[in-house]
Amino acid sequence: MSDASINASSTSREDEASFGDYFALLKPRVMSLVVFTAFVGLLAAPVGVHPVIGFCAVLFIAIGGGASGALNMWWDADIDRVMKRTKSRPIPAGKVEAGEALSLGLALSGLSVIMLALATNVLAGAFLAFTIFFYVVVYTMWLKRVTPQNIVIGGAAGAFPPVIGWIAATGSMSVEPWLMFALTFMWTPPHFWALALFMRSDYDDAGVPMLTVTHGRRSTRVHILVYTILLAVLAVGTAFSGIGGPIYLAVSVVMNALFLLGAWKISRRNEDNSEADNFKAERGFFKLSLLYLFLHFGAILVEASLKPYGLGGW
Repeated sequence: MSDASINASSTSREDEASFGDYFALLKPRVMSLVVFTAFVGLLAAPVGVHPVIGFCAVLFIAIGGGASGALNMWWDADIDRVMKRTKSRPIPAGKVEAGEALSLGLALSGLSVIMLALATNVLAGAFLAFTIFFYVVVYTMWLKRVTPQNIVIGGAAGAFPPVIGWIAATGSMSVEPWLMFALTFMWTPPHFWALALFMRSDYDDAGVPMLTVTHGRRSTRVHILVYTILLAVLAVGTAFSGIGGPIYLAVSVVMNALFLLGAWKISRRNEDNSEADNFKAERGFFKLSLLYLFLHFGAILVEASLKPYGLGGW
């Protein structure tokens, strides 16, 4: 065999997709949030769930979330190639063909919906199907490229997992899962707008109408503050619902005070400041937002563990 043939063969092997490349299509970091919030929704429900059924429910919800990620990457491959944050994803990096991502996403979507319905109940399966549809069609294919309200409306897709977890456990709906939905829904805009502030050039280059692109950085900072104030009222108020309690209240008061302080500092930023100063503040707020949601749902989980006979409030 010639040296050229050997080199060509070696290059071909190196370019072949690995299991890790296909797994990356599922957006594992986003999936981890889906798994956690769905798990909390499942355990916060006022009924006992068999561990095997609970495991299957969370597994199939996670697979559905991963399927949404694969379909999102298939559709957004063109802009992913342009953005620094996403250009190393499997499709723009040339590791996975777009058609493969589409096939994987569709197959996992069907599998997750059918298996969740069989393992728990039809309503949970239907809600998962709607969530996948909302994220892929309503957000990815429509809102993301046409309106600066993309992340506001589209954020509903990421807020559904705790509702699905609750329905998987109970087979019905009530106020409490929708409070968890609202918590995630209101958290999403300031979380992503903070990311957009220090990654603005990505959205400019890709032509995605994020608020930073269409209304500017100053307006985005004000929007972050307004949404954070509304979020704080909702989050603290949830302490006095069936999924709340004194532990949740303590966590919520502390975290919302920190979150409000961070949003206030961002809103007061002088655009004449160096990019390095602004980047540091915005990135810090973004990291805090991740801790914010984790601790709120963690507190809901703790409160649920202290209420073995259902939602007893205080």
